[in-house]
Amino acid sequence: MALAVPGSAALSSAARAADADVAVNGGFESGLSPWTCTAGTTVTSPVHSGSSALQATPQGSDNAQCAQTVSVKPNSQYTLAGWVRGSYVYLGASGTGTTDVSTWTQSAPDWQKLATTFTTGANTTKVTIYTHGWYGTGAYYADDVSLVGPGGDTTTQPPTVPTGLKTGTVTATSVALSWTPVTGATGYAVYRDGVKVQSASGTSATVSGLNPSTAYAFQVTATNDAGESARSATVTATTPARSDGGGSTQLPAHALVGYLHASFANGSGYTRMADVPDSWDVIDLAFGEPTSVTSGDIRFNRCPVSECPNVESDADFKAAIKAKQAAGKKVLISIGGQNGQVQLTTTAARDAFVSSVSKIIDQYGLDGLDIDFEGHSLSLNTGDTDFKNPTTPVIVNLISALKTLKAKYGAKFVLTMAPETFFVQNGYQFYGSGKWGGQDPRCGAYLPVIHALRDDLTLLHVQDYNSGPIMGLDNQYHSMGGADFHIAMTDMLLTGFPVAGDAGNVFPPLRPDQVAIGMPASVNAGNGYVAPAEVTKTLDCLTKKTNCGSYPTHGTWPALRGLMTWSVNWDRFAGWEFQRTFDSYFG
Repeated sequence: MALAVPGSAALSSAARAADADVAVNGGFESGLSPWTCTAGTTVTSPVHSGSSALQATPQGSDNAQCAQTVSVKPNSQYTLAGWVRGSYVYLGASGTGTTDVSTWTQSAPDWQKLATTFTTGANTTKVTIYTHGWYGTGAYYADDVSLVGPGGDTTTQPPTVPTGLKTGTVTATSVALSWTPVTGATGYAVYRDGVKVQSASGTSATVSGLNPSTAYAFQVTATNDAGESARSATVTATTPARSDGGGSTQLPAHALVGYLHASFANGSGYTRMADVPDSWDVIDLAFGEPTSVTSGDIRFNRCPVSECPNVESDADFKAAIKAKQAAGKKVLISIGGQNGQVQLTTTAARDAFVSSVSKIIDQYGLDGLDIDFEGHSLSLNTGDTDFKNPTTPVIVNLISALKTLKAKYGAKFVLTMAPETFFVQNGYQFYGSGKWGGQDPRCGAYLPVIHALRDDLTLLHVQDYNSGPIMGLDNQYHSMGGADFHIAMTDMLLTGFPVAGDAGNVFPPLRPDQVAIGMPASVNAGNGYVAPAEVTKTLDCLTKKTNCGSYPTHGTWPALRGLMTWSVNWDRFAGWEFQRTFDSYFG
């Protein structure tokens, strides 16, 4: 007994001496790094201590979780603690190897401390700690989060600077890079013109989404648990002009795109192809629809005389298309729409899609294809989390089908897409069902399709209408009804953004000549109509960086392609207001 007591005391003292706070930036004094947050930002008030705290706001199906993974020792006890404010705020740990723990408060009008303990499993070396709120309960705050216990086996020094950085294959829109391995590095970060654009696990990467005939500077850093090295020496590369001259589709520098109700009339009335004014550069025939949701067999049925008494004959319709094309206009078949759900779940459906769409294009002598998949056409399977390497059949098969059509018809084939904001910009916050599940699997589901086809894509015109609030790159929510919404949504496409808040998984920017802004033509056409003055503000801000209002754009894009509207028919119904706004701005 006399000998045992000092020994026990010595072990206890050693354990206490080894205990440390292994959480990183628990006071959020260095921004959000290394926390991964679905809807978080740092604020200077209120704070528990220091100068910053976390503010996170649950929205919809997201509980605004912020998490980080830390190194721990097996078979060791840890105390997790933090100070929180708000309603239904949680603090917890997962991946403990024993029993995962969490604690919460129903209401904390002022700072309240939450704490819990856990013991790691025999093989546990990493644990994820997190805080989150609850759905629809408003913003919560967290500060001074700590995880106290034995320090894990972490590297004490960042790796050395990578050497040997060089360029490989350079295309009009991408540059391949490679470098020498760094001892002790667990990953690498690639910088383009001083901005981190992607992460890599190996010693090579391809930076895509670049503009033709443009000079770029690249650097790379090495990373491990201890941090990031300094940046490597710079290498430069200049992308060549597009092999097709960048203008094989022969669109004007600024184009007006409109949907023509070709298979129905609705309240706007039927407009004959020959009566579409010359201002419209791209005319999308609405719509080709499938024989069933999963058949892939697309049919285009022109509006019947019973619904459209003034409908022209097939011969006159085809002749009017040829006349438009002779005048330099493009006429496309648009697939989908609100009622045309298309799910290419099998390779048979994929092949039927290619065959049936080709038949429509050939029958009417069309210039290409517009993809307007809405509703439940596109969603991501659980576990499909990398937009650069999708695995979900409806995504993979659609990409394959579109590449086949592009290859079949060649460089002059016009390919456009008209997704809703939920399927594109919403991917900044949410992607698929998410890392922790529970999200709408359709979130961001267009991103892998756009990315895979970015070198073949003529135009992306996201529907900035019929949309809920969407978070912009300023981490603020933006709502329809003014120039601010269009500016924020378009800035995201032209700047690029981390998908689901992951700075190592960035959706690269599109070229400005690939982007048009989708707006309703009139108050009758859809929610989100804006007056001509707001359209002008939008264009001023994005092409001239004037008249911007409060949203901080990340560039100026005079080559922005133009505007898209739903629809030609509704614009005619409203006295051609949208067309006149475009004409007066771009001449």
